[in-house]
Amino acid sequence: MHAVILAGGKGVRLRPYTTALPKPLVPIGDQHAILEIVLRQLATAGFTSCTLAIGHLGEIIRAYVGDGSQWGLTIDYATEDSPLGTMGPLLTMRERLPEEFLVMNGDILTDLDYADVLRHHRASGAPLTIATYARTVKIDFGVLTTDDSKVVGFTEKPNLDYRVSMGVYGVSRATLDSYPAGLPLGFDELVLDLLHAQNPPQAYEFGGYWLDIGRPDDYDRANAEFTSRKSLLLKGA
Repeated sequence: MHAVILAGGKGVRLRPYTTALPKPLVPIGDQHAILEIVLRQLATAGFTSCTLAIGHLGEIIRAYVGDGSQWGLTIDYATEDSPLGTMGPLLTMRERLPEEFLVMNGDILTDLDYADVLRHHRASGAPLTIATYARTVKIDFGVLTTDDSKVVGFTEKPNLDYRVSMGVYGVSRATLDSYPAGLPLGFDELVLDLLHAQNPPQAYEFGGYWLDIGRPDDYDRANAEFTSRKSLLLKGA
């Protein structure tokens, strides 16, 4: 099994932590970088190879990870000379990717079974599989429903329940065939194109532990919770 880890972003929302370090290398706990945790999880799940899409401070990532042998992985690299969006980096490496593969952000902390996501993707025949997570947002206002300037409904401070993308995807190489290499391609654009073509993605619903470490408060929470969850996140550690 093969995974592509997207590790080329500047991590603007996580400054000042990312001023000198790429976001996937910020430390979690006393011993591990986020990216190291992800790589160890992939190896434990049975993945044997991985491509790191790097850009901002990419040489630091390359120096840290090397060829991946320390985790039992074979790792190669794809370098972004300019930002290509979430899916754009895949287009530049399309010819060396297998028929189905996993794509994920390099800055998430989760006990998701990555191999199971890829198995479900292969079995579904869908062009894209999106790992999803349930979120609830409490609206701090009374919400009005209006029609022709008349209030026809009212809900006091409702909860909004929805599912979000976890930043983990099963991808079929054929899904990328119509897009030219070297141009940006966002996850949003790809999903909208698939919906327009009536070829919808598959959802992989997950209810375990997940943190998208994109903001300082998320990062602080990850560090606060890591010790108590280490055995869950790094099985056998």
